[in-house]
Order: sequence, then structure tokens, then C-alpha cells
Amino acid sequence: MPVIEAIKADITQLSVDAIVNAANEGLLGGGGVDGAIHRAAGPQLLEACRPLGGCVTGDAKITAGFDLPATWVVHTVGPVWLGGGAGEAAALASCYRRSLEVASEHQCRSIAFPAISCGAYRYPLEQAARIAVTTLHRALAGDDYWESVLLVAFDDDMLQRYHKQLAKITAAS
Repeated sequence: MPVIEAIKADITQLSVDAIVNAANEGLLGGGGVDGAIHRAAGPQLLEACRPLGGCVTGDAKITAGFDLPATWVVHTVGPVWLGGGAGEAAALASCYRRSLEVASEHQCRSIAFPAISCGAYRYPLEQAARIAVTTLHRALAGDDYWESVLLVAFDDDMLQRYHKQLAKITAAS
């Protein structure tokens, strides 16, 4: 099983097979990490997203990375936080699983995830970190396919939350 590592970095600068974009349902760019990825990848990314017909919450689609160091961009749509009773946790977990599936279908062996739904979609950070770590840990259990799985924090607060959740998983293993 690959080690899940948490780092603080600019996801658009990472040389991995795939980076995950926390996209909106239209897949046509937006704010936060979505806007940053679209800007860094160049206008070809928008053109590659147009024929995809959008993406539903919890699913993922893939495009080339264009001007990014990453070969591929996996676009996933996280849930908007509505208080926790509208299936948000299941949808968020699905984003991580589907992103791994879509990336592996394109022979990706290294992948970097942002903090999906933690910006404009207002998912509580501690819960989001727990879901990310536990979902990836379960999905990767007994799997030696992946070489590198990164959780990319946008600030020290999120990085600490990832480290806390990773320590819990390590202690339980």
C-alpha cells in the first residue's frame, strides 16, 4: 500500500501523473483551486472541458494537463456543505474514490488531491480531512499500484488537520 503523504504546496506546480481539480458541475473554471488550475493549464483546458458535458457531484472526469507539470487533470465535483444531513460525506468520499479510479484508467501512478469542498463549498475542515484520509486509506488497502498519493494543503491549518488524521490511521494500523 502506498503511503499517503500530506504536504503544503501549490498543486499547480507538482510534477505528478495527475492532479485533482475541485471543480464545479460545469467544469468550465471557477474560483479557488479550480481557477488556479485553469489559469496554470492554459486556455486549452477550458476547451478540453467543454465537450465533457459537466460532471455530477461525487463523480470525476479527466483531461490532459496542458501547460501544467502534471500530465492529467482529474476534475471532481465535491458537495456543497448543507449541514451534514444531505449526503455530503458520501459524496465527498466518492470524489476521492472516483478520482483514483479515473486516474488509474489512464495509467496514472502518482496523484495529488486538494482539499475538496473546503473553499467556497464550506465543508468543515476537520470532517473533510477525516473523510479524505479514511477514504484513501480504505481505497488503497492492499493496493501496490499507486506510487505516490498526496494530500495538498493550501495552508498550515489544513496541513495540520491532514497530519492529525494520518497519525490516527497509522496508530490504528
